[in-house]
Amino acid sequence: MAHELEKQGHDIRRQVSLPVEYDGKRIDAGFRPDILVADKVLVEVKSVERMAPIHTAQILTYLRLSRYKLGYLLNFNVVHMRDGIKRVVNGL
Repeated sequence: MAHELEKQGHDIRRQVSLPVEYDGKRIDAGFRPDILVADKVLVEVKSVERMAPIHTAQILTYLRLSRYKLGYLLNFNVVHMRDGIKRVVNGL
């Protein structure tokens, strides 16, 4: 996935530790999204029988803490990849 995004010219970072701001303080190593694309889009990669609400909650939490607006959950344990993609938007 990361390789394909790079081939298409996207700036990506993998497993980057993003700090969290809490109560006006910066806390390092807050969380590690699987892929960060162009410092704008978070991507979480899964390989599960089916997506559970906890997966959506995880990426939504990441989006809220980082103040990014858009994220994708990708489940590679599906016959057709189109069935394994979930777009998640942070309403800020």
